[in-house]
Amino acid sequence: QVQLVESGGGLVQAGGSLRLSCTASGIFFSAYTMGWYRQAPGKQRDLVAVITRGGDTNYADSVKGRFTISRDNAKNTVYLQMNSLKPEDTAVYYCEARHSSLAWVDYWGQGTQVTVSS
Repeated sequence: QVQLVESGGGLVQAGGSLRLSCTASGIFFSAYTMGWYRQAPGKQRDLVAVITRGGDTNYADSVKGRFTISRDNAKNTVYLQMNSLKPEDTAVYYCEARHSSLAWVDYWGQGTQVTVSS
């Protein structure tokens, strides 16, 4: 059974850092593009960062220069290093695995809460 398990969320002061982790099981990890999304209460779910199987990355303008996505295929894990956090980064962060060839095959983690205090 496919499972994406996230960790690393929590409460941090503005200007601080957190590292989120998402470990996948039940998929051939290296065949998947991995992404991080976030959703604040009453808001839509937005893409934060994505990394392809080849290591290419893309970021939302709001996090560019502050967040870094990376992956370790040997550990079936994708990371999101978040630096210089702002209160507007407060949201539930979700990990997504999307097959690089079969785009309709995708899986989601349970989400982890990130709260940034002012």
